[in-house]
Amino acid sequence: MLGNFLLKCKEELVGLRVVAILAVRNEGLYLRRCLEHLYQQGIETCVIDNDSTDDTLSIAQSFIGRGVFRIEKMPYEGFFDWTSLLNFKENLAQEIEANWFINHDADEIREAPKPFLTLKDAIKAADRAGYNAINFDEFVFVPSSNFDKYEGTDYVEKMRHYYFFEPTPLRRINAWKKSDCLIDLTSTGGHSVEFDGRNLFPQTFTLRHYIGLSADHLTAKYAERIYSETEIREKGWHKNRSLWKYGKLSLPKIQDLKTISSQSIELDKSSPSMQHLFRFDSEDIE
Repeated sequence: MLGNFLLKCKEELVGLRVVAILAVRNEGLYLRRCLEHLYQQGIETCVIDNDSTDDTLSIAQSFIGRGVFRIEKMPYEGFFDWTSLLNFKENLAQEIEANWFINHDADEIREAPKPFLTLKDAIKAADRAGYNAINFDEFVFVPSSNFDKYEGTDYVEKMRHYYFFEPTPLRRINAWKKSDCLIDLTSTGGHSVEFDGRNLFPQTFTLRHYIGLSADHLTAKYAERIYSETEIREKGWHKNRSLWKYGKLSLPKIQDLKTISSQSIELDKSSPSMQHLFRFDSEDIE
């Protein structure tokens, strides 16, 4: 209780502190755009580097003093160990002195609802109103053909085709206020934070999920990933994605996607998709 009292006193002196916790491995295509957006939104970032072999770490280091205040390293054990990464995030959220946290990925751009100008402004409003958790509507941006390639571009500006992804309501409760309660990210695979006394802000925020920058990138990102056998067998995670390496990527049909003409236009939440509209056909798997 004393820790929270001192944190509240500090908040009154210097303002609300919001920290995104970001675990990355070989996310060089996304990271610069992601960190710049968070910085412009008033959000500080703690990066967990999972032994990246590309320029991910150097990009994170270049943002120290411009949003990034801490870089942690977690060894890569030869497979995607999502449980350990989520546990690491949970521990950091208890340790770091901040008022609010966001469980964040590198391929995400998060935005506040109107009329708020920044994420931090909107989180301040939720805090003042007595709420301690925030849900995000997830809009998945994808290449619309095998010829679309957005690597090395401002993909947030260039990518125009998306679908509203909502397999279950309130699936992306990814921001929360620090309290004396322990938080649980692991039970939901990081999709929703769980803790006692959770009080959800009635306005949803926006999550733009740039899940793949081209057909080749999607294939490399998911079909070539090595998943944890324990997570597949015991938790039921990654089951579909673990089979993708055996199949051929099929992108969604353009008529099944929504289109925006400019980034200022509000994203369309009608006709939510219950499953991802791209897939890896695996007809030869028994």
